Amino acid sequence: MINVKSLSFLAVSALKAGALSFLLLLAVTEAAWAASGALPVLVYDIGVCLFAATLTGVVAVRLGLPSIAAFLLAGIVVGPIGFKLITDPANIETIAELGFILLLFMIGLEIDIRKIASSGKMIVLSGILQYPLTVLMGIGLVKLAVWVGLDFLFPGNYDALYFGIFLAGSSTLLVIKLFQERYELGTESGRLALGILVFQDIWAIVVLVLQPTFHSPELLSALISFLGMFLLAAITYILARFVVSRAFQWFAKDPQMVFVGAIGWCFTIVFIGAGLDYGVEALFGFSTSMSVGSGMSSLIAGMTIATLPYSRDIIAKVGVVRDFFIVLFFVGLGMGIPEIKDWTIILIAVVLAGCSILSRQVIFMPLFHMTGGDRRLAQISAVRLAQVSEFALVIAYLGGQYGHISENFSSSVIIAFIITALLTPSFFEHAYRIYGWWGPVLDKLGLKEPGEEYEEDEEEPDIILLGFHRVASSLLHEISANRPELMKRILVIDFNVQLHPAIRKMGASVKYGDLGSELTLRHAGLEKASVIISTIPDEILKGTNNKSLVHTLRSINEDAVIISNAEAPMAARDLYLAGADYVYMSRVNTARALDQVIERTLDGSLEDFRDEQEKTHGKSHERWEILH
Repeated sequence: MINVKSLSFLAVSALKAGALSFLLLLAVTEAAWAASGALPVLVYDIGVCLFAATLTGVVAVRLGLPSIAAFLLAGIVVGPIGFKLITDPANIETIAELGFILLLFMIGLEIDIRKIASSGKMIVLSGILQYPLTVLMGIGLVKLAVWVGLDFLFPGNYDALYFGIFLAGSSTLLVIKLFQERYELGTESGRLALGILVFQDIWAIVVLVLQPTFHSPELLSALISFLGMFLLAAITYILARFVVSRAFQWFAKDPQMVFVGAIGWCFTIVFIGAGLDYGVEALFGFSTSMSVGSGMSSLIAGMTIATLPYSRDIIAKVGVVRDFFIVLFFVGLGMGIPEIKDWTIILIAVVLAGCSILSRQVIFMPLFHMTGGDRRLAQISAVRLAQVSEFALVIAYLGGQYGHISENFSSSVIIAFIITALLTPSFFEHAYRIYGWWGPVLDKLGLKEPGEEYEEDEEEPDIILLGFHRVASSLLHEISANRPELMKRILVIDFNVQLHPAIRKMGASVKYGDLGSELTLRHAGLEKASVIISTIPDEILKGTNNKSLVHTLRSINEDAVIISNAEAPMAARDLYLAGADYVYMSRVNTARALDQVIERTLDGSLEDFRDEQEKTHGKSHERWEILH
């Protein structure tokens, strides 16, 4: 662990390096500009943006800060209120617009409508209700602030509505990145967060469609805007189904063309969306306001090819240029921040960041709990979603262009995003600790942990399965298929109450329990168990690890056979020393199985081996497991 003195030294060193680098940047760019008058201004500005983003990115990595915050800082440094290396508003606008289009195109590629339709009740209900409820909360908070005399903070006619919209979304980029880094995207908390983020993105689409009509919220204008969006979606779907899918079959032979085709498709739909008014006027002779903005058009372009067989390949290839333009987008936003001459900008940003965190406890957490999640899952997921969304930056950016919100309010949103982005890694790191702090409060509020809802059999379960994830799901399938008489002897202890009915349906007993709580383990009947199995790896276990778990289990039951898992050889040794009777390593078992496959491949009997395995164990795609 890094102590305060070391962290301070690291911060000072990084800041010194950053300051020196920017002085070098000044000298180099001035010299380059003087020496090469033929260098196009836009090329020069993009080069300065990328160079500054690299320098601030190095500092951010050294200090463990989010990269997006570093890009915003780079924009501030090179923009009008920094070193003034880029001052042309047209170039700033161009840079931000390019990043905006590619960012929404990639978000569209990640939205699979089929997966949303198959989501569970908790995700669907929470996703439908969370956004509008949070918007209403934000509107109410602004109205309350105005009522108590803080109207100078929100003087605009649309400030209350925009404040609620800014509260309602969470950062897809930050949350997904942190879940992936911690290998938790496949956990219940990860799946819930991902589902909510998808619904938030859909709600943000609705906001983007309606946003141009905020100044005159007439039903007809809104309907025309939606009609334009649906018309573009229909045109895009038809083209994607009958033209683009065929084109990508040809492109698949040339990886470079997959990339070019995807970018070309994105801008084709952007052009069609911008030209809808001209098309309607040419065909029917009357003018409308059906044109779809570039952001919405690029989002539709991404969504309509998200289900193609080549979507993963497209995402992989476009991801590189996506990252390039995301950098430009956030640097462009940073450049757009005006000089802070009014202290209310900082105050509004702090209020917005604080209310964003508060809304997760007031709206998100109770909603997750009421729709079927246990309070641990609800609390942890709510804490990890406590940041302002990058969509809020997009909406604020457009809101400023439409004249709905002031430059100060738009700048406050960016600062609030930076504040919550800097706090997000800590929210992820300490989510379980925060849950522990809130436990007594949640008890008093009536949000109790689930009771032990399992039927006692004549034969008390003596095979205990601690936690339920991928390995446990497969293990339960194997036992059910090969030794079904053992199912009534199995007790699963896991906190994910969503899975409990399916586990009971398979014939096993199940109890709610947090493996990180020694008290829970001592009250779970482990002292009577004959076999205790832990299949959850340390990367997923929270509040404990397998070594501590085995040590606690051995102190509870000296006679039980304890089977645990390890990811590294030395970890296996530590588990044996802690009292485990057998330690398996998933990667070793997988490697041994693959070694056998390679052996049968080399001797020409792979097809026979596959037939043998399928006759013995069945076909893999025909397995039914609780966790697919």
